[in-house]
Amino acid sequence: MTRRSRANELGADGIVLLANQSGTYLGDAAFEPLMAELGRRGATVFIHPAELPGPLVPGIPPYAADFLLDTTRAAMNLVLSGTTTRHPGIRFILSHGGGFLPYAAHRIALALQAHQQVGGVQPVMPHETILAELRRFYFDTALSANPDTLPTLLAFADPARITFGSDFPYATPDMSAYFTRQLDAYPLDDDQRAAIDRGNAEALFPRLAR
Repeated sequence: MTRRSRANELGADGIVLLANQSGTYLGDAAFEPLMAELGRRGATVFIHPAELPGPLVPGIPPYAADFLLDTTRAAMNLVLSGTTTRHPGIRFILSHGGGFLPYAAHRIALALQAHQQVGGVQPVMPHETILAELRRFYFDTALSANPDTLPTLLAFADPARITFGSDFPYATPDMSAYFTRQLDAYPLDDDQRAAIDRGNAEALFPRLAR
């Protein structure tokens, strides 16, 4: 039995990838064979952060803020490397509301455009294109649903690309419950709530709807 035929028998709904592997971020050329195969399969890929490739700040755990930057770095690299445009069939889900991405997307897009221009990169990916690619990601609500962050996420992301998340099994039950209560209390219309709670996930994973 070949490696590919064994993979076809797994029946997996998707895969989980870390934002970086020992400092090499998704979007790096080293991952291109994997991305090509995932694109061929139209795979759903859940991106979870890891520790940043650098020293920690004493007394500050990496999951307090570093993880959010890690996710944002991966998203930027996937777009700037052209991975998202070369493999449009991959559905990337960014955990924790996309890290800092929705909040800083316009700054990110303009900064990446300027960096290409300074570096003499040709052709330059314009910031409008970068923004459009960033909006193609899916976002889960794990540890990020609250009255301060949800308005930005809902304003930035396609409403069909936001899914419920709990961060199980990494977050404590109290943390997951806290953010779930915040999401339940947030003023959404019935269609929005049904889509975020289940409908958008069913579109990504049709087996769940059967």
